[in-house]
Amino acid sequence: MGTVSAIIPTWNRAALIERILTNLAEQTRPPDQVIVVDNGSKDETLTIAKRLGADVIAFPENRGFAVAVNEGIQGSTGDWILILNNDVRLEPDWIERLLATAEQENAAFAVGKLLQEDDHGTLDGSWDLVSKAAYAWRCGWGRPDEGIWRVRRKVQLAPMTAVLFQRRIFDRLGLLETRFESYYEDVDFGIRCTLAGFEGIYEPEAVALHSGKATLGKNGARVMYLSARNQLLILAKHYPARTLRRFAWPIFVGQMLALAMTAKHGHLLAGLRGKTEALLRWRSFRSGLQTASLIEAAMSQSESEIRELQKKLGFDIYWRLYFSLVPPA
Repeated sequence: MGTVSAIIPTWNRAALIERILTNLAEQTRPPDQVIVVDNGSKDETLTIAKRLGADVIAFPENRGFAVAVNEGIQGSTGDWILILNNDVRLEPDWIERLLATAEQENAAFAVGKLLQEDDHGTLDGSWDLVSKAAYAWRCGWGRPDEGIWRVRRKVQLAPMTAVLFQRRIFDRLGLLETRFESYYEDVDFGIRCTLAGFEGIYEPEAVALHSGKATLGKNGARVMYLSARNQLLILAKHYPARTLRRFAWPIFVGQMLALAMTAKHGHLLAGLRGKTEALLRWRSFRSGLQTASLIEAAMSQSESEIRELQKKLGFDIYWRLYFSLVPPA
């Protein structure tokens, strides 16, 4: 098995850093290197990270998730890059199981099953899918841990809550898109992996618990702003003019429903600010666009998988409304 470098971005969560570093040390197959990238914490994060033996990269201010992960990758030495949120708790054999599966399946990356920390029978996530409107679904979120979530399968998009990547992917594709700051940078990277032909694996026996957006809050205004903005920036970065025209109706429906979701959580203004900011920055993302046929095929396939899974499991409100207005291709 290859060597593993773990990268943990963090900001003002000393207790969580102590927990995840202890958790990593207790793994049946501990990482060969652990890097904590601190985004200007004012608490005891740095002291704890150093005491527990992590390599530390410290920023004077919060530069966002993507910048922190990129700095960690550049400072790492492993054959495999393990990216972890600070609010994850891994089962003792998580790294061992995930690494064995990835190497057995010759996968470019691997993800395990995330359960909600306050309800171990409920999914927090697995793999990701994204619609033509660039609205992402963390597959399984809020669903009982049963059925399809217990079956190993190939996947295209990996949430960066807890994921293992071969280093060669970053050597080939480059690092995370720092202009996203936080949220949807993993969706962007997953789209880039898909277009380059990289495929991952979901291993349900690698189980972790996740408290969910512990730093910024699950449905806080900042989260809503960044998500709303970055959904449109995904379109700006990846969709040629032809694709924008062909997917115009799904984009309109999906983005209007996305704003409705921000309103549901009491943050419509933050959502509108995010969309406005994205439109102001639109032109700066319009370079190096993919061939229209490639991105259209990838997004159509992903949306088709969302439709089929939602139909099988029972539709969430967003997807019920979206697919009632957007017919199958």
